[in-house]
Amino acid sequence: MGSEMEMWQEKANVLIEALPYIQKFNRKIIVVKYGGSAMVDEELQKNVIKDVTLLKLVGFKPIIVHGGGKEISRWISKVGMEPKFINGLRVTDEPTMEIAEMVLGRVGKKLVSMVQELGVKAVSISGKDGMLLECEKKYSNGEDIGYVGDIVNVNEKILLDLIEKDFLPIVSPVGMDKDFKTYNINADDAACAIARAVKAEKLAFLTDIEGVCKDPDDKKTLISELRIGEARKLMEGGNIGGGMLPKLNNCIDAIENGVSRVHILDGRRTHCLLLEIFTNKGIGTAILNDVDAKFNGED
Repeated sequence: MGSEMEMWQEKANVLIEALPYIQKFNRKIIVVKYGGSAMVDEELQKNVIKDVTLLKLVGFKPIIVHGGGKEISRWISKVGMEPKFINGLRVTDEPTMEIAEMVLGRVGKKLVSMVQELGVKAVSISGKDGMLLECEKKYSNGEDIGYVGDIVNVNEKILLDLIEKDFLPIVSPVGMDKDFKTYNINADDAACAIARAVKAEKLAFLTDIEGVCKDPDDKKTLISELRIGEARKLMEGGNIGGGMLPKLNNCIDAIENGVSRVHILDGRRTHCLLLEIFTNKGIGTAILNDVDAKFNGED
């Protein structure tokens, strides 16, 4: 009986610890970029959707921006085509664009079903709907990589209207240019542009890494909180490599354009979003501007 009572007491303590965070972020917008392994694993997928749904039910205003790279590659192989990449970016010819749009639409609708099963209204929209994501053709170091777009404008009114009507928007990173041609957009870029446009309080990237480490080969060097000045020094010092460089650049860009905090989280960890947002310690890397107080004991 004693240990059972302690267990319930511990649950109560966890809820109380979450209270100041719930108060602080009540009615604030959080953009969640969802992709990587957390999207492929069925169990993790359910847990991420539970996390985002809980955020909505306790007063946050979440927007999900999802990727689908692994699923797109799977379908490209399925139809006998070879996925091609230049400088880490998928070369998107017309047939690849067709597959990408189909797969991303399918992923969005699946996420809608999962959210609605938990009692929250959701809408899956493409960046083409209402010209949500207007883009122009992107080049990679001068090389033509096909139908890949850079966002030039976000029609945030669509998302704000959906949020006001109590829907959880789920966005596929596909956009159009001024001539109404369709482009595939990097999901990190889309999440960052949307977070800036809606002036999100938080932007959370669910990734396949623990967060930002001083030494990428040593998980014990994980940095819990990082100011953008410190992030720049790390990048200049050559400590950050691979896919983390563009991600950190996106984080800095978002914060310089009004997003309060950006979180880089390991989406493979169960309930990583809740642990990062509602506990004193957090589990990933929170990136903040150079003037804001830090979380732990300072605000």
